[in-house]
Amino acid sequence: MKIAVPKETKEREKRVALTPDVIRSLVKSGFECLVEKDAGLSSFFDDQSYISAGAKIITDRQSLYADADVVLKVNPPVPSEISFMKQGSVLISFMFAASNPELAEACAKQGISSFSVDAIPRISRAQKMDALSSQANLAGYKSVIVGANALGKIFPLLMTAAGTIKPSRVVIMGAGVAGLQAIATAKRLGAIVEVSDIRPETKEQVESLGGKFIELEGDASIKLEGGYVKNVSDDFLKKQQELISKHVAEADLVITTALIPGKKAPVLITEDMVKRMRMGSVIVDMAVEQGGNCTLSEVNKNVVKYGVTIIGEANLPSLMSLNASELYAKNISTFLLHLATKDGFKWEMEEEITKGSLITHQGKIVHPSVPKPVVA
Repeated sequence: MKIAVPKETKEREKRVALTPDVIRSLVKSGFECLVEKDAGLSSFFDDQSYISAGAKIITDRQSLYADADVVLKVNPPVPSEISFMKQGSVLISFMFAASNPELAEACAKQGISSFSVDAIPRISRAQKMDALSSQANLAGYKSVIVGANALGKIFPLLMTAAGTIKPSRVVIMGAGVAGLQAIATAKRLGAIVEVSDIRPETKEQVESLGGKFIELEGDASIKLEGGYVKNVSDDFLKKQQELISKHVAEADLVITTALIPGKKAPVLITEDMVKRMRMGSVIVDMAVEQGGNCTLSEVNKNVVKYGVTIIGEANLPSLMSLNASELYAKNISTFLLHLATKDGFKWEMEEEITKGSLITHQGKIVHPSVPKPVVA
């Protein structure tokens, strides 16, 4: 089978789907790898490193897609990319199909099968394929670094001849993969860390990393599925805002990580809460691309509101493109090798990982999370 790796075209994207080391392994397994010219340059992998690994460099983008049996990408493809793909070929990438049904429709219409790496079930045997976690881990680390860089003070306690500097206070909202890495990073830098999460079972993890858990009263509206929060009521969100408002007002840095798959991100920080924060404090809104946890954040912009810097970087993993690409390449290649051999796909339709991640197949949308098109 021919695997194609195109250059990512999304603005501010520096990652690449496969690295030379992973391509070398796939070539040894019998796959033919085609890489678009300069696809890995922003991740510090030049064309020669891919050639040395056994890949072929392709300069014409359309022929790259048209010749491929499998296309591996980081970001969801745009319509023109789908139109280049031959019928019966396979796409594997992030698709976020539940909130992007028109993409699934385009794939079905083109007659291509598509797998979404963000839909891979969160089960133990799929951990090596979990690209959401690998990228969120890096994003959690980087959120602290960019937040610290924008802050006009240091993180740790510092005793000097001129006086004592108090440690910075960091509030992290959400103790998922990104939040836990942010806790660990902020603690290593010497900050006082407080954490809120609507899942009480995260308390032990937070405290094991040295964070102080902000206790929230449970609510029957909270629905969990596969480790993700699937639903939470507006009334509960309001109670949560009231409880954490005092902690936010005293914080030097606030990092928000709350996402609900397929839905707009929940509002955790209101304009009124920002007004009560100290001048010079910083908010890093990791959910900005899905509407934001802070009402004042703007996608891919750093704005200052009421003396507070609000960082809306939508693609934190891309800021560490070398490591992000290395981890993603291992995730997606492990996923590919689970689904296929060099001779073709297995199409084990009732197998849990296949069934959970397959979005379109044989001209139809097959994943239950994708809204069906409305017929007039």
